[in-house]
Amino acid sequence: NKKAAINTSRTGAEKAKARAEYTEVNKQVKRSIRTDKRKYVEDLATTAEKAVREGNIRQLYDTTNKLSGNRRKPERPLKSKEGKVINNIEER
Repeated sequence: NKKAAINTSRTGAEKAKARAEYTEVNKQVKRSIRTDKRKYVEDLATTAEKAVREGNIRQLYDTTNKLSGNRRKPERPLKSKEGKVINNIEER
């Protein structure tokens, strides 16, 4: 583990070397993540364009929602054991 090597190194030279290795690996990881995300978004855009050509509105809607990133689940009401909806925090 590169991060642990930085923290456990005894001398300043070891620490500098470990930090340089960590920085290089971290850059590679970030670059890889960036390219993977670009490819993913490009694939989604291609899928959306294909759905438009085929007239598949449902698939277009789904891919647009994935691209927009607004993926919050609606809040469901809390129910008591009797099945009544609980409104205030004190009853919970």
